[in-house]
Amino acid sequence: MIGAGPAGLQASYLLSRAGRDHLVLEAGDAPGAFFTRFPRHRTLISINKPNTGWDDPELNLRTDWNSLLSDDPDLLFTRYTPRYFPDADVMLRYLGDFAAKHDLPVRYGTSVVEVTRPDDFVVRDQRGGTYRARRLIVATGVSRPYLPPIDGVELAERYYDVSVDPADFTGQRVLIIGRGNSAFETADNLVETAAVIHVAGPGSLKLAWQTHFVGHLRAVNNNFLDTYQLKSQNALLDGRVLDLRRDGDGFLARVAFARVAERVKEIRYDRVIVATGFRFDASIFAPGCRPRLTINDRFPEQTAAWESVNVPDLFFAGTITQARDFKKSTSGFIHGFRYGVVALHRILEHRYHGVPWPSRDLAPEAVADAVVERVNRTSALWQMFGFLADVVLVGSDGALRYAEEVPLAHLHEAVGRGDFGDVESYFAVTLEYGADHDKVNPFDITAGRTAQDDTSGLDGRYLHPVVRHFRAGALLGEHHLTENLENEWDSEDVHRAPLRSFLRARLAPAAVGTA
Repeated sequence: MIGAGPAGLQASYLLSRAGRDHLVLEAGDAPGAFFTRFPRHRTLISINKPNTGWDDPELNLRTDWNSLLSDDPDLLFTRYTPRYFPDADVMLRYLGDFAAKHDLPVRYGTSVVEVTRPDDFVVRDQRGGTYRARRLIVATGVSRPYLPPIDGVELAERYYDVSVDPADFTGQRVLIIGRGNSAFETADNLVETAAVIHVAGPGSLKLAWQTHFVGHLRAVNNNFLDTYQLKSQNALLDGRVLDLRRDGDGFLARVAFARVAERVKEIRYDRVIVATGFRFDASIFAPGCRPRLTINDRFPEQTAAWESVNVPDLFFAGTITQARDFKKSTSGFIHGFRYGVVALHRILEHRYHGVPWPSRDLAPEAVADAVVERVNRTSALWQMFGFLADVVLVGSDGALRYAEEVPLAHLHEAVGRGDFGDVESYFAVTLEYGADHDKVNPFDITAGRTAQDDTSGLDGRYLHPVVRHFRAGALLGEHHLTENLENEWDSEDVHRAPLRSFLRARLAPAAVGTA
């Protein structure tokens, strides 16, 4: 495995527990080297809530976005700090403790400079040492800075090394190119000292509270928007920066404004900062085993099993797996990919060691209660909404089995291959936001929301359980449980009875073999 960040440590923990021979190579001197530099202003945007009012550790993981999964209750991030938005240095201490207490086989100070594949994978480090492996997991995150195609962009300062001391910008006019959290984190830091701050980039600004994608602009970083809308000298420029050129001690930037038919205006600045994100770095791979990239070359392209589409036995873990659910769920973040790593481990255990996906037998009359119990507790389905599913597997003899936390896309493929054994049909249980949820303003009381005593649940926009019946990947039936303010789907009349009715109809002998 390459990389001892959160995903690498999570995978190593699971491999160690299963007794699998593996080694983790890490360029840094300790786990989580990314967090030694990022975020630049040292405040994480992943929430940490020790005081939930719940005693259930599974439920508590819904509001703990930083913990890795283990059997040690002392290795919960919520034990390390009470801060809702923690300091990045706490993450470094936590990851170091996680690796040490589990005695994970990490080789630090080892930079991978080349990966070839004459037969097995051969990994070469900076000292010329080589390592051979039949399978390779890459958990390196996104490490290659992205520079947009702007003439003169090389003149700008970079987010990753620009000064974070606001005093260095006193009285200056600053342009920040970028529309994400790093750009706004930088802008917020300069509000008290800079004379003028402009944040520029194409497209509409996406707010996480509305899209439910936590990689979009978070409220903790959007104070800058107040200063713009309340006319305090700062501004959000909706348009493209066409080019930059020097003008004495400063810069001239030509901006094509989207709101006024691409009208171009030249604006002078003292400083220009580029905060346009990072990409996966595939340069260590020799041409014969270099993974194909996707989404404008941001991430490696992956199958439903997180395997390279063009290099067999090359797998990915961590934030780079968001290629599978880009801007739709949470694979780009610890609270999402920790569950993805568990699923990857189960896939590898089945493929290479013949270990079946864990499941338990169910009686027909117990299915509805099992579903309700899980949707009221699960953190995996809660965090990886619309991506991971619990599954009720129906055998040809009518026997029922319940499997938890299966990637939905992998499920359809695996059932088709027979990976789950004898399956005549199956029910997938997910938590999902409703259609067009990002077009609804939750603060507009005239917009309306689904009534909490509406037993159909079909018009729900907020997160709610969905149960779908499939045969060979084809949808046979669908049932939505009505959304609930406190996410408690246990009302007999509103939730349980309609679900039982749906399941009874789908499991009845008359339903077998018919759509």
